[in-house]
Amino acid sequence: MRSRVVLIVALLLVSLSSSRTWAATATVRDGGTLQLGNVTYRLDGIDAPAFDQLCIDEHADSWTCGIEARDQLVKLIGGRQVRCDDLGVDPTFKKRRLGVCKIEGDPTSLSQLLVRQGFALNIDTSATGRFKTDEARARDDRQGLWKGCFAAPQDFRRGQKDGTLLGAACRADRDRQIREALFPEDFVMPSGCSIKGKFAVRARVTGNLGIYHLQACRSYPGLTNPDRWFCSEEDAQAGGFRRAYNCRPPPRANESK
Repeated sequence: MRSRVVLIVALLLVSLSSSRTWAATATVRDGGTLQLGNVTYRLDGIDAPAFDQLCIDEHADSWTCGIEARDQLVKLIGGRQVRCDDLGVDPTFKKRRLGVCKIEGDPTSLSQLLVRQGFALNIDTSATGRFKTDEARARDDRQGLWKGCFAAPQDFRRGQKDGTLLGAACRADRDRQIREALFPEDFVMPSGCSIKGKFAVRARVTGNLGIYHLQACRSYPGLTNPDRWFCSEEDAQAGGFRRAYNCRPPPRANESK
C-alpha cells in the first residue's frame, strides 16, 4: 500500500513539473508571447498586436502599437519570476504552446492584466467569457489600443485590410486614409527586425500565409514593399510564413563562420 502511495505522489510531481515552467527572467517576444527557457508560450484567451503592427492614436497619428504592447508586457513582468501552466500545443501557432501565465505573487493572469490595460483583446468565446468585462471597461475608458483606431491583431496578421476597425478614433469619413496608415505600402522596418514577409497565394500550397525573405536570400534586395517584418525565423514561421526557396541554407553547427 505504501509503495502505491509513493508511486502516485511521484506521478503527480512529474505531471506538475511538465505542465508548469518557472524562469527567473522571461523573454518577451511580443505583446502576447513570452519565452521561458526553451519553451515559447502564447498567452491563453487573448489576442495582442504583432510586434510590427501599426495603429492610429487619439491624435490620428500613426503609432507603433505592437512595440508598445510588447513594452507593456515587459513592464508588467518587471523582472519577476513567471509561471506558465502549459495547456498544450497552440492550435493557431503550431510551433508554440498555450499558457496561463502569472507573475510571482500575483494571482491575476498576464492575459487578464493586458486586457484590462487595453493592449489585448478577449478571444475567449466560452459562455463565461473570462475577460469580456475587462475588455468592455478598457474600451469605455479608452485604455491602450482603444484610445485610437486599430485592426484586430488577427486581421493584421492575415493582411485582411477590409476587416472591422476598432477604437474610439475610428471615423467613417476617414476610413480609407486610416486603412492606408494601418496597412502602409511603405512599411518601415522595426529596429532589429530585418526579415521581410510577403503574403503569397503560392505559399498556401504548403499551408502558409506567405513567404519570408532573409538577407541571405537572392530575393531580399528586390522586395521593396514587404507586408510584414519579423525579428527571427521562429517568429516568421510561427506567424504562418515559410522561407523563400532561393535562400542559402543556414550554416551547420560545426561549420566555421
